[in-house]
Amino acid sequence: MYKTILLPVDLNEEGFSHIAAEHACALAKIAGADIHLLNVLPTSQLPMVSAHFPASVLQEIRKSAHVALQDFAKKHIDDSITTHIHMAEGRPSKEIIKAANKYHADLIVMPSHKRAKLELAVIGSIAAKVVSAASMNVMVVKPQ
Repeated sequence: MYKTILLPVDLNEEGFSHIAAEHACALAKIAGADIHLLNVLPTSQLPMVSAHFPASVLQEIRKSAHVALQDFAKKHIDDSITTHIHMAEGRPSKEIIKAANKYHADLIVMPSHKRAKLELAVIGSIAAKVVSAASMNVMVVKPQ
């Protein structure tokens, strides 16, 4: 079945990524899979962001996000599951695909956000971009 599950989480979306984590944990327990937890920061890789913040502030953002991701893992990932924590920077959909390939993920489990149809048409959905570009299975968990 699955050996490696990539679980990208948006730490800014309070209260929703944990639902995707529940699904990933259930599948990991059934299959004996590892979970690779990923957070993508749109910081120094985006010129608009890096131009407005000094390097020291960007480094503090990275540290804070890593601690938040560790806290997320402690709170939402079962201790019996081997979990790896990863940070990336850049465009979320591209970094998710890159991480899935790098860690040889068999499955990506990710949340989808409620968005207006107009917003989806203009900027697109990260989940939709991952589904269309991924070479492995993707489970998109919708808000309840």
